[in-house]
Amino acid sequence: MLAIKNAVIVMKDHIIPDGVILIDNGVILDFGKKTAIPQGAEVMDAQGLFAGPGLVDIHTHADGETYFHEDPEKCSRTLLAHGVTSVLPALYNNFNKDEYLAHIEIIDKAVKAGKCPNIAGYYMEGPYLNPNFGCERETNPWRGEIKRGDYMEIVERVKHTARVWCVAPEREGILEFVKDVKSVMPGAVFSVAHSEASPQQIEDLMPYGLRIATHHTNATGTAEYFPECRGVCVDETVNYNSEIYAELICDRMGIHVHPYMQRLIRKIKGRDRLILISDAFVADGSPIPGCEEAFDINFDRSGEIAGSKMTLDIACQNIMIHTGCSVCDAFHYASYNPSRAVQMTDIGEIRKGNKANLILVDGSFTVKKVILKGEIFQ
Repeated sequence: MLAIKNAVIVMKDHIIPDGVILIDNGVILDFGKKTAIPQGAEVMDAQGLFAGPGLVDIHTHADGETYFHEDPEKCSRTLLAHGVTSVLPALYNNFNKDEYLAHIEIIDKAVKAGKCPNIAGYYMEGPYLNPNFGCERETNPWRGEIKRGDYMEIVERVKHTARVWCVAPEREGILEFVKDVKSVMPGAVFSVAHSEASPQQIEDLMPYGLRIATHHTNATGTAEYFPECRGVCVDETVNYNSEIYAELICDRMGIHVHPYMQRLIRKIKGRDRLILISDAFVADGSPIPGCEEAFDINFDRSGEIAGSKMTLDIACQNIMIHTGCSVCDAFHYASYNPSRAVQMTDIGEIRKGNKANLILVDGSFTVKKVILKGEIFQ
C-alpha cells in the first residue's frame, strides 16, 4: 500500500488541504483530510504539493519531436514524465490507407508488449476531413469520393481501440461513413474537425455521437458576412450547443487561440465542456513573421501553423496565465473533461475505486511526481 500525505488534494470543484491518499492494488482506496495511514504502508510526503488526477491527452500526434508511429515507446515515456497518464495517439488524414494500417500495427505492437502503459486508444483525425483546412493539406490523399471499400479495413482494424473519429460533416457521403463506424463501434464518439460545415450539418450528426470539436477555432470555416449581419460557422455552432466539448490548444503566445478568445470560450462553454489538448506535431517550417518566439508551436514549410511542440502540462500552465483559471480548473480541463468526453470514467478524477493515476504539481503546474496505476514513475 502507498500513502501520500501532506497533499493538497484536487477534487472536481474544490481542494482538500493537508490531505492523505491511500493507494492499493493500483486503485484509490481512500482519501481525505483525516484519513488514517495504515501501519506498514509506504509513505510519500507530498510536502504541500497539489495532488490531482493524471492528465488525459486525447489528441496528440507526437512528443514534440517524434511521432507516435515512429517510436511509440519514446513518446509514451516522454508524455508520462510530463504527467500524461492516459493518451490517445492521433492518426492524421495525410496517411493513406496502407500507412494508417502500418502505423496502427507499430503502435499496437508496442502496447501489447507493455512498452506504452499510458496509451489508451486512438484519436482518428481523419480520414474524411475537409481538404481545404489543416497543415500539410496538399498531401491529403482522401480528397475524393467517400467509398466503403477505402475505409472499412481501417475501421475494422481499430474497432476495439479507436475512441474518437473526426469528420467534416459537410463531406458528401459522410453520413454513410458515420453509420458504418457505428455499426462496428456502437459507442464511437465523433468530432467535427477541419470543417466549414453549417450548423444544420453539424447538428444532424449529433444523434450519432458527435460531441467534440477538434481544436476549436482552428482549421474551421470562416463566418460569412451578409449586409450588416455577421454569419455563423463551425465555431458558433460549437459554442451554441452545450453538449459539445471544445478542444483548445493553449500555447504560450496564444497563437492557436487568442487569450481573449480563450476567456470567451471558457465563459460560454463553462467548466464541463472545455478540453485542453496538446496536438503536438512534428514540422520543420520557419515561424511566420511575428511568431519568432512561439517556441511551443510548429509551422509547416508553407508557413501554416502545424500543431504544437507542447506536452499537456505546459498547456495547463498557459491557460492559467491566459485566463486566470486555478490549478483546480486546469485539472478539470486536462483530466476530468477529456476522460468523460471519451467515456473513460475510471480515470480523470480522485475517487474511491478509480485507477491510481495521479500527479503532484506545484502552484505553477510544474510536474514533480507521477504515479501510474499505483506505481511511482518518477
